[in-house]
Amino acid sequence: MKLAGDKRVAFQGERGAFSEEAAIKLLGDEVSLVPLPTFEAAFNAIAQHKADYILAPIENSLAGPVQRSLDLLVESDLTIVGEVIIRVQHNLIGPPGSTFDDVTVVESHPVALAQCQQFFSSRPSLKRIGTDDTAGSVREIVQAEDRKRAAIASKRAAQIYGGQILRENLEDDPENYTRFVLLAPARESVPEITDKISLVFRLAHVPGALFYALEPFARRKINLMKVESRPVRGLPWQYRFYLDLQASANDLEVQAALGELEKLAVDVRILGSYLSAKSENSNAS
Repeated sequence: MKLAGDKRVAFQGERGAFSEEAAIKLLGDEVSLVPLPTFEAAFNAIAQHKADYILAPIENSLAGPVQRSLDLLVESDLTIVGEVIIRVQHNLIGPPGSTFDDVTVVESHPVALAQCQQFFSSRPSLKRIGTDDTAGSVREIVQAEDRKRAAIASKRAAQIYGGQILRENLEDDPENYTRFVLLAPARESVPEITDKISLVFRLAHVPGALFYALEPFARRKINLMKVESRPVRGLPWQYRFYLDLQASANDLEVQAALGELEKLAVDVRILGSYLSAKSENSNAS
């Protein structure tokens, strides 16, 4: 996927974050990237004229959905125009000159720490410290020049900040993938070739509501790739359902199924119609 040369893409995290790696995989080395400290800052970047697109993580193959990204997407008027999947490989990174035996403290984002439980179980003396960002942890430990401190992050973070890789592939499960979506203003045109649709809808509290909402897709043999529910903020015990369809928005049968859903649901919003990504593992979705 290519963007015009002057387009800027915002992401949550610092240089070297997995989001940056995903952006480069999707858009190429020449993309102009805008790192921002929080998901809220990233999702506001277009409105504040800091960026033209946003790349956001939406789900991990082990940890599940990135809830804050999902909620912010629904609260925004952004639309999905592309996606990319990367394999997450965690590395133990220390400051230059450090060795593995020096390390007593390991810092990283809590999700990264949680995905390396086997490593920590085999070394119970290591203290774990949660931080806001994997790449930012590398920057901090390199700047501190404290050989007792190390961080878990990507190889790219080590290269950017001059860290030394002490151990590779710390993740418990090598089948660790994160899916990112490229977001644009709602006025952005839909890509010409699409094979995936993401949408969100809300149903009335009546028996069989979800069954009848999904039945139009099953009847037409439209593959549902994911169904996810999330609470509606401000409406206790009300839920939204997120749906990924393996389908093109140009397909008349798909349009008919969506038309039936709109009649059954309290509200429906198409989050995007786009070309699906392929992971490095052909068996991963």
